Amino acid sequence: MIRTTARRLAHLLTGTTYIALGYDAVRTPGGRVDLAAPTLATLRQFLPLPQDDELVVRGNAAVQTLAGAALAAGVLPRTSAAVIAGSLVPTTIAGHAFWKVEDPAVRKMQQVQLLKNVALLGGLIAIASERKTQAAGP
Repeated sequence: MIRTTARRLAHLLTGTTYIALGYDAVRTPGGRVDLAAPTLATLRQFLPLPQDDELVVRGNAAVQTLAGAALAAGVLPRTSAAVIAGSLVPTTIAGHAFWKVEDPAVRKMQQVQLLKNVALLGGLIAIASERKTQAAGP
């Protein structure tokens, strides 16, 4: 019972994070588009992505928003977590490339943000690898 409640709370808290962050990026992609451009150019060598960087950023954000909502609602939580994890990797590389930053304060902030995303990725992997809960027996 406690484990099930804790799991549902973890799904809700994790999912709502991606609802909020994804929705914000869908509405106002802003500087995310410029940050994503080099990573998207590299990915296009391997994947047939649209040429419109803003469209890709908004699309990725929409995926995070919808998968976050599904996770928060408990709908296909393992699949939802896996989808978010898959979208978080390129988002993190594009948005928090601290190794490219000269300013020490900005570099440190970007490193912290990257590590935060790595921790979130760990949580998503844990959710994606959960066993299905079984109904309580007699």
